[in-house]
Parts: sequence; structure tokens; C-alpha cells
Amino acid sequence: MKLQDVLTGVQPLAHSGSLQCEISGVCTDSRAVKPGNLFVAVKGTQTDGHQFISKALEQGATAVLVSDDIPATVPADVTFVRVANTEAAVGCVATQFYGNPSKHLRLVGVTGTNGKTTIATVLYQLFRALGYKCGLLSTVCNYIDDREIPATHTTPDPVSLNALLAEMVSAGCDYAFMECSSHAIQQQRIGGLEFAGGIFTNLTRDHLDYHKTFENYRDAKKLFFDHLSKTAFAITNADDRNGSVMVQNCSATIRTYSVRTAADYKGRILEESLEGMLLDMDGQEVSVRFVGRFNVQNLLAVYGAARMLGVSREETLRVLSTLHPVNGRFEAIRSPKGFSAIVDYAHTPDALINVLEAINEIKRGGRVITVCGAGGNRDKGKRPLMARAAAEHSDRVILTSDNPRFEEPATIVEEMAAGLDEAGRGKTVCIVDRREAIRTAALLAQPGDIILVAGKGHEPYQEVKGVKHHFDDHEEIREAFGLDK
Repeated sequence: MKLQDVLTGVQPLAHSGSLQCEISGVCTDSRAVKPGNLFVAVKGTQTDGHQFISKALEQGATAVLVSDDIPATVPADVTFVRVANTEAAVGCVATQFYGNPSKHLRLVGVTGTNGKTTIATVLYQLFRALGYKCGLLSTVCNYIDDREIPATHTTPDPVSLNALLAEMVSAGCDYAFMECSSHAIQQQRIGGLEFAGGIFTNLTRDHLDYHKTFENYRDAKKLFFDHLSKTAFAITNADDRNGSVMVQNCSATIRTYSVRTAADYKGRILEESLEGMLLDMDGQEVSVRFVGRFNVQNLLAVYGAARMLGVSREETLRVLSTLHPVNGRFEAIRSPKGFSAIVDYAHTPDALINVLEAINEIKRGGRVITVCGAGGNRDKGKRPLMARAAAEHSDRVILTSDNPRFEEPATIVEEMAAGLDEAGRGKTVCIVDRREAIRTAALLAQPGDIILVAGKGHEPYQEVKGVKHHFDDHEEIREAFGLDK
């Protein structure tokens, strides 16, 4: 593809060299550049791509897109193009290079603090069960129909994202469902994509290490809905105080869902147990294998999106009744000794409260024992809030390590414990070693008790000092319960 065609939709401020040169690929990582590639020098949060232009040229880049001034001396066979903002341009460039793949799919994005993975994954499962070929881009895993591709980020970089969407188109996919993180929206990783619809889940404290203020975090999410077209739909959570804020200035067709107030899609719990719930959804009873009020909201969002995409109420509810929870999201493991464990990804105070409230509603006389930690090199302000939430909704609490990254695990645990009052400290112990923490919870448990192991969910590793060591909460629980891994 010629560079001029790749730059369709981008406004160059200046250029040197020919815009008719052939481009074999687009790259933002100088180490991955191949001969004939266009290297886009993006100024990121950690590094500035302009510092690696010489490396990209050594690797064989044919063209370079910059936002700084074009160097006075450039190789005669390399084209330099200057734009106002390469971070804003790279999404459009990648979209053009890969043939505008989102135009050939019905692409639905899901954003919010909690619930993104469940909603995107259940939509993917639902539409595949209806006979469609689908793609999924999620925190847990990416899929091109039934082909699994490991995920490294909630939302990939623009080049990887468009490459995956193009593969979905080539594989004959009709739909694609993706999580849209606040980082990805803010960094314009989804720039240039055309969405058939968007879903807002909820908004609670998270990622303030990056966004600095809650308002910045909220506004990053809102940008997604601000850019939806008139032909798209926007489904928002009427139970969240930011639900209406998200769709202010939104041109799309707006629908709401709720378990508490008037909305287009309503749901309520009729019965629930550790095995699932009987729901009244949109005026019809349906049994599902999910648990908790928060999952009722997730399923309502799925239901609403399916309806907006043209699926009948009967077909949507029929398939929902057959689906299973997502890996690491409220997964139950039973002990032969009469107690159970729940594995959940809850890693924010609000998510922890939601899961614990669900457990307290279904327990039958037993106690709730919570094992949780907090990630290193992330928002420190939520650490005491996590401990407080665990203590207020549990009978026993074990504070432990999560992904300490480059921080000391013991320090993180101490900062969590600082949020406890006297009553909370009386029911809490600190065991930094996560394996020992899980084993201790199993030793403390009695028949009827439910152990919540929160924070890591689907993750099969612990990240310590930049190294990911194998660690799977599911495996550790099964071993502590005396079950086969």
C-alpha cells in the first residue's frame, strides 16, 4: 500500500520524500520494525518514540511519522511526515493500512470499571451460540472465532488491534466484542474504529495512578460515548450515578438497564444459590448460572446489546440460560469437607463489596473468609479501602500479596491494614505469602463457610520485580482442599 493511501484521514503538516513509497507494515516499536515499514514515533507515558527513530531506520523503515520537527538531514530513500499528534494519528493510520476492518464487522465496545470482561465475553459466547462467527478482545483472552490468541493488555495497541480485527474479517466474523479500557480511550488506541454500539458498566475508583483524579478517569470513559455515531447504540447503567453522564452529548441511540429503577431493560433476582439465579428479566423468568446482583446488571447489558443487534427476547434469554461465568469471575470450587471457595478478579473496593454482598446473600449460616491483596505500582489510595471493604463484609480476613511488581509485598499489606479500625483488626491476619494465605483460609474453614480469594481471578501468575512467576489461585485452592489440580 502506498504511504499516501495509508495517510488517508491524517492531515500532514509537512513532509520530506515521496508519499508514493510502498508501505509493508505499520509499527510503533522500533525493535519490531521490518524493511518497508512505516514507523510511527509516539510520545508515550514512559518513552518517546522519537528517541528511537535511528533504530527504526537501522531496521529498514521506509517512512517515519513524527510530531516533532523533521530532522534537517534525513536519508534520501526515507520519507518523513510530520503531524500535530502521532498518538492521535496512529489509530487512523493502522485502520487504513488494514483495510478499515471495523467497517466490515458489527463492533461493540464495553467500558467501565467492573464487568467489562464478563459482558464482552458473554456477548461473544451468546452470538457464537446463535451460529455467528465472532471475535473477542478481552483482558482474559482474545479470540478469532474459535482460535485463541493470548491477551497482553485489556485493549491492544492500535496496530495490533487493527491487525486482529482484520484477521476477524478474513475469518468471516460477523461481530466483534471488545473491552475498552480508560488508558486505551485516553491514548486513542481505538481511534479510527467504527463501533456499532457501546456499553457502560459502572464507575468506581481505579487507575488513579495514571489519571490522577476521578474526574479525569470519568472523562476518559465518556470520550468513548462522545465519539459514537448516530447509527450506533449506547447502553448505559441507570443504577450508576455516572450512567447518565456517560451519554451526555452522545449522538447514538441511548438505552438504559437497571435492577433498581425505571429503565429500558429491567431485571431482578427471584431466587439465588451458589449454583446460579432465577431472574425476572424484561418481564420473563430465566435461570442463569451466574450469581450476584452485579451479574444481573452484567447480564442486562448483554441482553440489551443483543436486542439492539436484532436478536429476539426469546432467543437471547434461551442462550443466556446455557452460558457459564467467565474464567476467574465468581468461580466456585467445592471442598469435600463441606465448605467452598470463590475465585474472583475483584481488585477495586467496589468490586470487592459487590462480590462479598453476593456471597453474604447466598451463604446458609456459614462464615465468609476473605483472602485479598492489592497490586504494586498502582493506585495506593485504594489499598486501605480494599482492607476496610473486606473487613466490613467478612467474618475473617487474610491480607496477602497480589502482584507486588516492584514494591515490597509486606509494605503493601501494611498499607492495606492501615485502613482497618479496631473491629477490623480483630478479625484480620496478615500473611504475605499468597500460597500460605490460601492454605490458612482452608484450615480455618468449617462446613458451610465460603472462602473468597480475590484480586487475581484468571491470572496464572504473580509479578515480582518484573518477573512473572506461575501462580494460579484455582490450583492453589484445589491443592489446599486436597483436590486434583
